[in-house]
Amino acid sequence: MYNIICMVIMFLVTYIPRALPLAIFNKKIENKYIKSFLFYVPYAVLASMTFPFIFYFIDETWIAAIGCAVALILAFFKQKLIVVALASVLVVFILLLIF
Repeated sequence: MYNIICMVIMFLVTYIPRALPLAIFNKKIENKYIKSFLFYVPYAVLASMTFPFIFYFIDETWIAAIGCAVALILAFFKQKLIVVALASVLVVFILLLIF
């Protein structure tokens, strides 16, 4: 249930900054600061909610850190999202089986 609540909150936090300007403003937003705010806030909030969950999901924090490192390295080298996600999950799964 906790996971579902987290996912709903992440959805709302990501969706509201995108949908709210459409409901409030009638004309195109020209201010570059507001545009950059509306562009980056959903990603920042989603990352700030997801990143701690990575380390609290399993008891072995070092395994979570290795999985996170794999994801960050693959993302740095511009791999596709599915590759990053599957590789990090696979690394964590294998490490949990071994240890």
